[in-house]
Amino acid sequence: MSSPEEDVYASATGSPRSASRHPLWRVLHDRAYRTHLLRHLLRQPDPLETSDRIVLERVIFRHYADAAEIRSVLFVGCDWYTRHYGQAYFRSKNYWTLDSDPRARKFGARRHLTAPLQALGAHLPPAYFDLIVCNGVFGYGLGSRQECELAFAACHRGLRPGGHLVLGWDDIAERTPVPLEDIHSLARFHKCPFGPLGTWRFLTDTPYRHTYDFYRVT
Repeated sequence: MSSPEEDVYASATGSPRSASRHPLWRVLHDRAYRTHLLRHLLRQPDPLETSDRIVLERVIFRHYADAAEIRSVLFVGCDWYTRHYGQAYFRSKNYWTLDSDPRARKFGARRHLTAPLQALGAHLPPAYFDLIVCNGVFGYGLGSRQECELAFAACHRGLRPGGHLVLGWDDIAERTPVPLEDIHSLARFHKCPFGPLGTWRFLTDTPYRHTYDFYRVT
């Protein structure tokens, strides 16, 4: 039988628990599992178990994965705990990833762009995507007003009419370089309530106040 910790890991990552994968094999070969296990043993927060990650993967992703009108998806910002997203949630979609750090390429999709978000238009035509998910980039990679203006303008250009933008950000002073309401390119989007959560802005139960905003191109 699997442990509760393995159940959480499998649920969050979409990785099946296989009897052929002995725990020792996973410790030796699965970096994500090693990191998860170490955090559990040290009683450290695990990014796979935080409420913002649970909302993203189990509510937001699953809703859009089931939506027939969502065909092309861009996920911005890659790390070890995001590399399974394409296979786990968007296997039937035209799934892309983007990150400005070349080292993040190994965590990206087969269709991956090594570029800043503001340069999206240099790589793909306008109105290419039905959904862009920009999570944990505002306040981390996007740190100035000009960068934010250009990045959200690129998102607006890259989405088809009626396309969706999901913005995940930490609502704390040190991670809010520019008030979102002051970003003119973001104001071009329509604030759109997200059905499963019943609101256009959802604050998760996290000490860093991670928040999801939902927008559409009109």
